[in-house]
Parts: sequence; C-alpha cells; structure tokens
Amino acid sequence: MNEMKTSTRILMGPGPSEVHPRVLRAMATPLIGHLDPEFLEIMDDIKAMTQETLQTQNPLTFVVSAPGSAGMETCLVNLLEPGDEAVICVHGVFGTRMVDIAERCGAKVIKVEAAWGTPIKAEDVKLALNSCNPKLLAIVHAETSTGVLQSLEEISKLTKEAGALFVVDAVTSYCGVPLKVDKWGIDALYSGSQKCLSAPPGLSPVTFSQAAVDALDNRKTKVQSWFLDLSLVKNYWSGAKRAYHHTAPISAMYAMREALRIVLEEGLENRFARHQRNYELLRDGLERLGFEYLVEEPSRLPMLNAVKTPTGVDEGAVRKQLLEEYNIEVGGGLGPFAGKLWRIGLMGESSDVNHVNVLLAALKQLL
Repeated sequence: MNEMKTSTRILMGPGPSEVHPRVLRAMATPLIGHLDPEFLEIMDDIKAMTQETLQTQNPLTFVVSAPGSAGMETCLVNLLEPGDEAVICVHGVFGTRMVDIAERCGAKVIKVEAAWGTPIKAEDVKLALNSCNPKLLAIVHAETSTGVLQSLEEISKLTKEAGALFVVDAVTSYCGVPLKVDKWGIDALYSGSQKCLSAPPGLSPVTFSQAAVDALDNRKTKVQSWFLDLSLVKNYWSGAKRAYHHTAPISAMYAMREALRIVLEEGLENRFARHQRNYELLRDGLERLGFEYLVEEPSRLPMLNAVKTPTGVDEGAVRKQLLEEYNIEVGGGLGPFAGKLWRIGLMGESSDVNHVNVLLAALKQLL
C-alpha cells in the first residue's frame, strides 16, 4: 500500500487552503460542553470577530454549523416563501446552485446571466428588477468556478431602489478582498471557513441586516428547513440566555476563533494587499510560461486564478504530475471549462511568495 504524503501537500487549489499551525493546535484543545459558560464566551468572541471582518454591526451575525453551501441555503430558505419572486445572477456554478435552492423554496426565479468568465452587467440587473416584484436579488461576489470578482455597489443601489433585499455569496472573497457589508447595503451574506480565512472546511459565517430580520419575522409560512430556520437558531447565538438548538462542532469553533484572531492580527488591509501582491507575482510568472487568464484584469480574483493551459499541454496529466511528483494541488475547470482550465488558489495561508515560486519552478520543469 502506497504511503500517502498528505501532511506535506501544498494546497493551491480552489479550497481548502492551508491552515496555520496555531489553528491546528487550537483544534486539539480538549472539548467542553456546547452550553458550557466558557464555550458561550468563545461563541461571543467568534461573533464579534466575524462582525469586524465583515465590516458590519448586524446583531444577527453568526456561524452556521455546516459548510458554505449550507450558508447559501440559510440565506435563501429564510428569506424566500412559495410564490416570491427572486432575481438571481448566474455567471458560474454557484449562481446556478442558488437558482436550484430558490426554486426548491417555491420561488419564481428571474435569471440575470453573463457568459462564464465575465461579470454581471448592472444594466441587465436593472431590466430584471423592473420586470417583476422582487423579494430579493442574489449574486456571487467571487465566482470560484471562473475567477470573476463581481463589483457590488451599483447593483446594491439598484436592488434597494427596487425595494428588494440584497443577498451576496462571499465564500471565496471573505478575508481576501474588501467586503463591506454595511457600507455596500448587503442584507444577507454567507461565506465559508476554508478559503481566505484558512480554517478547516465545515463552517459558514453569515450575517443578516435588520431588513432581512424583518422579512423573516413577517413570513406567512414556516421555513422549510428545521435546522437552518433562523427564528430557532438565532436564539442559540443570543448572549447568555441562549437556548439549546444543536450540538455545535466545538473543535471547528476553536479553529474558527484562532483563524479570525490571525486575520485581525495581520489587519484586513494588509491581508488584502498580500493577496494582491502574490497574485501579481503568480500572474507575471504564468504569463511568461504561456498561460492565459480567462478573466479580464479589472474583474479578476486575486485569490483564485483561472488560467487556460498552453496549447498542446494535457492539463489533466500535468496537474496529476504536479500532485504526484511535487505534492502541489491545483484545481481543474468546472462545467463548460472542465478539461480546459486550471484554477490556482492563493487563499489565506496559501497566499505566500514561496508557494508561488515553488509552483512556477515545478511548471518550468514540467512544461
């Protein structure tokens, strides 16, 4: 049986990213009960640091005990009821997933589409909002499947003018590029723990504005999911009087707190600048090797590089060599880009000069 070299993998795919040794040590902390007063303090710490990193004062800010897709579902199942109209922007895999969840809620979905690899246009959003009576508009800030960074401020303004709630997928953007929940008028947002935050996968930070809470309070029907029903779970995150809802993943919460501390020690602006610098270093090296980016420069994600492999290169074979011979993980393409694209992650702890140089050196030898 081959011995797996998992401990030395260099994670440069679309997630998970590498985890700081401090976070791994935090996970080894002995367990306490999930309603222990000490654990309640840990939850309060996590809530306060999640608010700070999301740049929001929203009281209803917490961490869903499940991965980012459950965060997506939390936002949509709580805000949508059967018959509601929802405008959903689709320019990659994760917009498509939001459509599926919204339809399962019984909502009528109006899609705003853009070619994969390009951002959603504000004028298309305006047309869609004017064509219906929208309860919400949902959009992906950082589309992990294509490497597109979506500008949000103008679309938020249009959504507010239409009287709708503004819902954002920030799974890949959180802690990697500027994300200003209050300033940008975001009403509901979800993310994931395993990308630029560099905690283990399995948790989803979420936040809800007062307008979103009002929409929840004014529902005529029960939320279709018991586990994700905010009217129940919010009481589990509400200070000393919290009520039992479920057994929290305690070790994952220890890791989350430590990862958030590391982000704030570095400083958000410094962290954003580091992601940008390492992207530029990687971009220059890849272009010299003949790689071409899928996305035009102003809309490019610094932490997720979607590149077309050079002509004549067997992308699958080279990716396999990178993993087996150099222990470097990079991601392949999804959907229409399967077999045509690499997705190279520079997220959180994986956004590092040494990682960039190791990958470029390996590619020079392989190509």
